[in-house]
Amino acid sequence: MKIYYVYHSCFIVETDTSFFMFDYFKNKKDAQADFDFDELLKNIINSPKPLYVFASHSHQDHFSQNIFSLTKNKTDTYYILSSDIKLYSSIDNVYVARQNTENEINSLKINIFGSTDEGVSFMIDDMGTHIFHAGDLNWWKWPDDTDEEEKEMEDAFKSIIDEIVKLNVSINVAFFPVDGRLEQNYKSGGEYFIEKLHPEVFIPMHFWDNFKTTSDFKRHMANTSTNIIEIRHNNEIINLTP
Repeated sequence: MKIYYVYHSCFIVETDTSFFMFDYFKNKKDAQADFDFDELLKNIINSPKPLYVFASHSHQDHFSQNIFSLTKNKTDTYYILSSDIKLYSSIDNVYVARQNTENEINSLKINIFGSTDEGVSFMIDDMGTHIFHAGDLNWWKWPDDTDEEEKEMEDAFKSIIDEIVKLNVSINVAFFPVDGRLEQNYKSGGEYFIEKLHPEVFIPMHFWDNFKTTSDFKRHMANTSTNIIEIRHNNEIINLTP
């Protein structure tokens, strides 16, 4: 599996059979870039592998209408979009993602879970390889929350994690928010997710330009068997081998 970190919560994943694009809203170029986004997109469009484009919700840092123009020249593109996303023109191969439903597209099985913000989160079964993208599912434990707000968030988050646990699958790769704006609580959601679901690989996201957050989280979770990836710059390539 080859993973291209684009920006924020956007990743492009390449497997033996498919490409997956998650939560694209913009490409922020970096002097240290391992790849050129436009060249990568050109290669994807020319590839015989299908492209599956996921958008977890309509917030501007997770979805852009530009995804349709970026991929318009690839006929085997499939869009899996949260039900809160509004489309203003007819688009082929669109699948609506609603919480607690399951979609089958070609050889993929996609289980849709909830979020503690807008939209949904995705569990993808690609012929036995399980990829989870959380969207904005997180334990949003803000320092200025009241006790009631904190308890409501905790209950909502843990309830969704319980639903994922019930699916009873081994997660190979999980993309999950580790957001430094939560201050000392930035690690709460990711830590709980790892403790309950034990993903093989955990890849932080939603940290904006604060790359240090990923190294801090990796250091904090040093005793886990999960492989936590430290991301150092935009447009970084992550190679995963069995």
